Amino acid sequence: MARLNVNGSEREFDAEPDTPLLWVLREQLGLTGTKYGCGIAQCGACTVHVDGAPVRSCVLPVSALQPTQKITTIEGLSPDTSHPLQKAWVQLDVPQCGYCQSGMLMAAAALLKDKPRPTDTDIDAAITNICRCGTYNRVRAAIKVAAGETRAAADAGIDVVHVVRSA
Repeated sequence: MARLNVNGSEREFDAEPDTPLLWVLREQLGLTGTKYGCGIAQCGACTVHVDGAPVRSCVLPVSALQPTQKITTIEGLSPDTSHPLQKAWVQLDVPQCGYCQSGMLMAAAALLKDKPRPTDTDIDAAITNICRCGTYNRVRAAIKVAAGETRAAADAGIDVVHVVRSA
């Protein structure tokens, strides 16, 4: 049995060394919030944090991880959904279908950890996740709300009230 530190708990699993972390999380550990999208690290639906950095878990073999590394999934972002991003996502009704949103939230959480007051350029560079529904304006607005920058969202031409009402 191998071990990983996932969401603050040591978890045991049994998988081949080349098994992607995504499948260990979903199939072995039952953490299905992390989604499979493309399998080639392009869409970001599978984004989790490893030691605080966002990674695409669909291409990361479990053999590349040490038991001491801290993995955080969407389930571990905030057990009671009190993370500022989760609140902003709800407040602005960000998701449409919602499939990509756990990866979006994880990418955004890593961004805010590194840059608590991100610019539009920072957001563009950090949020490379693909949303087939096109919720990018709402994602940007929610990141700014979570960062306490509703004024900056308005300055960027994002009508936060309109985004909420048009959902």
